Amino acid sequence: MQLQVINSPFNQEQTELLNRLLPTLSDSQKVWLSGYLAASQAVVIGTSGEQTAEQIVTAPQPVSKVVTILYGSQTGNAQRLAEGAGKKLEASGYKAEVMSMNDFKPNNLKKLNNLLIVVSTHGEGDPPDNALSFHEFLHGRRAPKLENLQFSVLALGDSSYEFFCETGKQFDARLEELGGTRLYPRFDCDLDYDEPAAEWLQGVLSSLGETHGQSASAAGTSSQHAAVTQPTEVEYSRTNPFRAEVLANINLNGRGSNKETRHLEISLEGSGLSYKPGDSLGIIPENDPELVHELIGELAFNPDETVIVNKQGDGMSLKQALSTYFEITVLTKPLLEKAVKFTENQQLHELAAPGSEGQKAYMEGRDLLDLVRDFGPWSFSAQEFVSILRKMPARLYSIASSFEANPDEVHLTIGTVRYEAHGRDRKGVCSVMCAERLQPGDTVLVYVQHNPNFKLPENPETPVIMVGPGTGVAPFRAFMQEREESGAEGKAWMIFGDQHFVTDFLYQIEWQKWLKEGVLTRMDVAFSRDTSEKVYVQHRMLEQSKELFKWLEEGAAFYICGDEKNMAHDVHHTLLEIIASEGGMSLDRAEEYLAAMQQQKRYQRDVY
Repeated sequence: MQLQVINSPFNQEQTELLNRLLPTLSDSQKVWLSGYLAASQAVVIGTSGEQTAEQIVTAPQPVSKVVTILYGSQTGNAQRLAEGAGKKLEASGYKAEVMSMNDFKPNNLKKLNNLLIVVSTHGEGDPPDNALSFHEFLHGRRAPKLENLQFSVLALGDSSYEFFCETGKQFDARLEELGGTRLYPRFDCDLDYDEPAAEWLQGVLSSLGETHGQSASAAGTSSQHAAVTQPTEVEYSRTNPFRAEVLANINLNGRGSNKETRHLEISLEGSGLSYKPGDSLGIIPENDPELVHELIGELAFNPDETVIVNKQGDGMSLKQALSTYFEITVLTKPLLEKAVKFTENQQLHELAAPGSEGQKAYMEGRDLLDLVRDFGPWSFSAQEFVSILRKMPARLYSIASSFEANPDEVHLTIGTVRYEAHGRDRKGVCSVMCAERLQPGDTVLVYVQHNPNFKLPENPETPVIMVGPGTGVAPFRAFMQEREESGAEGKAWMIFGDQHFVTDFLYQIEWQKWLKEGVLTRMDVAFSRDTSEKVYVQHRMLEQSKELFKWLEEGAAFYICGDEKNMAHDVHHTLLEIIASEGGMSLDRAEEYLAAMQQQKRYQRDVY
């Protein structure tokens, strides 16, 4: 039976309009409309259009259907998940407000009813750059009581780090401390986050549906319908990478260098993929065949035995699975905890126990082959063995080219990682694959990862200062190609460093050409091994402190790319020192100055 409006306060024309509209609405649309009307009209209007005291008192209190989603994201993963969650919530009848924590006004926190936090953990348990100010506010004395807030946290991290998902855990605990109620339990996601993130969002939708008297199935109706109507063209992404051809693979370092830095040029023709300077390219690598051979031999498994590798039931040979699907070069706490079930070795049981003092030291620099050799005998089958492993994570590299200057191509600058640890030679999974086993004509699985947090200024006249030693030069090569292509007129200053001028000045001819043509205004270089006293990029900054601060006062954007633990840390503190000394400020005031730059997107970092 169709719903008809009768005996209503509407005139005949309004009644006819309503009777035509109502039968066309889905269940979720009706729920949304009722919530919207309830929220916009807190009292019930009588047929005469007058409000009675009784009607005002008995008016139902609206339940907010507004959901705020705040993200803290360094490389763009958390932002992408937050925006995807927002779209699904909108399709399910909610009003989703998605924004960076950096753009959110903390004083509005007390006004929220439904809050979702999507945040990654950066470095050694630190918040991402665009989450710092909100994290500080929430953990400070000015944070309000949040008794009316219901919340849920999606935390992203890497279980090979000691402080796995630490930032998400801190937000979750603090929101509870302030009186908030969990809408849905926190989910901690490892590098392969797609499935757990989808499960978390479905759980959030179900909980919201219960709050608003809406079934989970109804909540998903619109989004399921939207999925059916999506375009059918193939879209290449992190979960569906593109098999791209390698066009060139060149060693950028001169003969006699201590380093090997590969310049890769890869074709994107036929992929539909594009990128902007500041974005990254993900490569799905393959493990070293020699390491795979040794591991299978140590376990005395049959390399041709078929194993199931995922929840979908996909199968492949053990050799292929260990070569292309699973990570075998990194030890993590979850891996140790799963491995103890298959051995009676007491040392491993002690090592994997909560609070073990030697756990971190053991995992540092060791791989799966070490674990297998150190703690046998083992009682697992090949299938049980692969079931404790995590999926091979992609490796992200800052793109070193402009799409405008190199249509259908992407260039990378990759430092080859080789070192010795615990009596064995070690190799970086992806970097050594690129250096030793990837030739022009070969193919590799890739996808573009957009990074909205590392971008050229919108105004091409804004001056830019770029600090990128070693492979940190990559995105700045892309910046310069883009600025050359667009004819940007703003000043540009590059500060580059490496070991030796003769062998390690990456892209030297290109930098000299940009200087000569005026695309690059100035360049300072620091080659640490060419002088008796080591000179790094931060020393060049101090030498030019007056000029650098002058550029900042003119509105320059400041960029850092490269190693976070040492270089980026030192450059950050040097920048604070310059601002304080040249600006005649206290250190606290200099930190406020830099925080304001960050808020204005004039201080950006791409660090790893």
